[in-house]
Amino acid sequence: MTPPRLVVVAHNIRSMANVGSLFRSADAFGVAKIFLCGYTGIPPRNEIAKVALGAETWIPWEHAKLTHRVVERLQREGYTVVALECTKQSVPLSRLPATKKIALIVGNEVQGVSKPILKRAEVVAHIPMLGKKESLNVGVAAGCALYAVRYGRS
Repeated sequence: MTPPRLVVVAHNIRSMANVGSLFRSADAFGVAKIFLCGYTGIPPRNEIAKVALGAETWIPWEHAKLTHRVVERLQREGYTVVALECTKQSVPLSRLPATKKIALIVGNEVQGVSKPILKRAEVVAHIPMLGKKESLNVGVAAGCALYAVRYGRS
C-alpha cells in the first residue's frame, strides 16, 4: 500500500515545547503540513525552535483561528479526518481505514480534542494504553500516531 499523505491539525496546544515536538515528529514521519489552530503557538518562537531543532523552518505550516474551518477544508480536499482521542467509540490506531490522505487532529494537553471538533472527524482513534495512566503527552502521542499511520497499517 502506498503511504498516505499526512497533515496534522494542532487544536489549542498550550505548550510551545509540544508545538516544537509536533514539528520534529512531522519531519520524521513525512508530514506535508501542520495546521496550528486556535491559540496554538506559531513560529518563530524560541520555545518552539528549542525542541523542533529547525524543523519549524522547513515543515510547511499555516495558522488558523478556527479549527472547524480547517477540518471542513481538508474534508473537501479528500482527507479522512482522524481525531486522536480516547472515547467510548474510538478505535485503536491499528484499525484505521486504508486511505490516501489523512488529517490527524491532536488536541489540548488537558481537555484533548473538543467535542465540536470530534463530531466533525470521520474517525476517532486512540493509542491503546497498558499502564495506569490513561493518556500520553500530546507531543509523544502525536509521534506514536504518526508512526502508526505511516508504518503500522496493512
